[in-house]
Amino acid sequence: MGLINNLANKGGYMTSKDLSIFNSLRPFSIGFDDMFDQFESMLGNGSLAVQSNYPPYNIRKAGKDKYAIEVAVAGFNKDDVEVEYEDNLLTVKTKQVKKSEKNSDEVIHRGISQRSFARSFTIADDVKVNGANMKDGLLTISCEKIIPEIKKKRLIEIK
Repeated sequence: MGLINNLANKGGYMTSKDLSIFNSLRPFSIGFDDMFDQFESMLGNGSLAVQSNYPPYNIRKAGKDKYAIEVAVAGFNKDDVEVEYEDNLLTVKTKQVKKSEKNSDEVIHRGISQRSFARSFTIADDVKVNGANMKDGLLTISCEKIIPEIKKKRLIEIK
């Protein structure tokens, strides 16, 4: 919680001191090297890369091990947006935006943005992206945390 408060107080930037918190946890953990390396690569040289606020999004817990990423894409249809998943990076972005030639009406005011965008999310190794659905200007990407049998709670017999 302290790390999140530090991050908020610094306007979204992490310092090398904050990054050292992750490094100080290494001696007390086994098998988390990939996770710590991923944090370091996300944070780069000690500052968190700032993404645009467009388009707005929600990440919600949709069940015990299920998540939904909701991206507001008003003004776009499913043919204008693509969702890519590669190497633990989920990216929602626009395809080439074409001016509509069907509607030749002059626009007096354009308040619905149709600018191009790309928004990326880092997905954990044990999270599966199940699919995406677009309804009423909201793109919803369904994800599920897969818990392998080896990680489930079990009783160890003492011999």
